[in-house]
Amino acid sequence: LAVEPLAARAAMSPRNFARVFRRELGCSPAKFVERARVDAARRQLERAALSLDEVADQAGFASGEQMRRAFLRHLGVAPNEYRRRFHRQAA
Repeated sequence: LAVEPLAARAAMSPRNFARVFRRELGCSPAKFVERARVDAARRQLERAALSLDEVADQAGFASGEQMRRAFLRHLGVAPNEYRRRFHRQAA
């Protein structure tokens, strides 16, 4: 999900793609992807009993630490605390 291939697919220069992306969606492509990864990880933490590293890997983070930092930035809480609060037990 690098800007260069996305820009090429949209037939734009990387700089123009990033500018149009920010104007239309209100954030940079990198922030958008990070938010999407946090959302994917949140869903996994709510439903699955995977380890934090497995959740991080499935959500596209390079490491559990990178996921933890993203959670703190976007949600103000660490992934393990998020799971403790919102994990749904299987019925």
